Amino acid sequence: MRAVVFGQSGQVATELQRQAGAAGANLIVLGREAADLSAPQNAASVLRGLIKSVDVVINAAAYTAVDRAESEPEIAQAVNGDAPGALAKIAADAGKPFLHISTDYVFDGTGNAAWKPQDSVGPLGVYGQTKLAGEEGVRAAGGPHAILRTSWVFSAHGANFVRTMLRLGADRDALSIVDDQIGGPTPAGRIAEALFTVARQMTDGAAPSGTYHFAGTPATSWAGFAEEIFRQSAMSVAVNKIPASEFPTPAARPANSRLDCSSLQADYGITAPDWRQDLTQVLRDLGVAQAG
Repeated sequence: MRAVVFGQSGQVATELQRQAGAAGANLIVLGREAADLSAPQNAASVLRGLIKSVDVVINAAAYTAVDRAESEPEIAQAVNGDAPGALAKIAADAGKPFLHISTDYVFDGTGNAAWKPQDSVGPLGVYGQTKLAGEEGVRAAGGPHAILRTSWVFSAHGANFVRTMLRLGADRDALSIVDDQIGGPTPAGRIAEALFTVARQMTDGAAPSGTYHFAGTPATSWAGFAEEIFRQSAMSVAVNKIPASEFPTPAARPANSRLDCSSLQADYGITAPDWRQDLTQVLRDLGVAQAG
């Protein structure tokens, strides 16, 4: 399977490159210098020149600075909102599957039930709005596609909650962490595995297009996530559980980011991973001493 991947240094893009050999995938990886999604038509032109030589297109690039997006809506819209549709149109015209990563931020976070792919959306800020626009562009392109909404991504590389907690916990004996936002921490490595599985089945021609959810289980709060990080890392850091109202941010976060992943399992046989087990491996990769 030959795939072109947009995104090079992000968490999922890095895992796609790490796993490509085992997945039997030959990747053409396009970072920002090769294809800048803030100039969607230029990126689409790059893809147009490659599309005949690949089997599938994977968009693992995004503007993910949630708070900064509130003051940079134009660039967030270009990268998250306009580029996916432009790229998906090139793939659609060539009849090649287009895989795209989206987010729990397309929902407003109300209630306590896990969100299903068909539930009504209602993003709270610019990041979620632009990611939703990107989804709509991919669907409108009309080709074979899979949109994978995920949440709370972590890995041994890049900027993520696990690495932030390890850094802060090394200098402090207590941290105040939000406890009333609930979601599923998701290992980037598992997202990469899921993308390869979907890509393989779609290129075989028997798999359906659609919007799917993929997130770690069980659901937890940011405070609960932090406690597990410190427990597995054998770090003596007390977690003070606080409401989100005590930790204001420029962009509002959904309080309920639970995602129902059953349709992905039904259509592709992919089950939600237990993030706690993957956290153990991520900590090993980071060289962190673990609790016995």
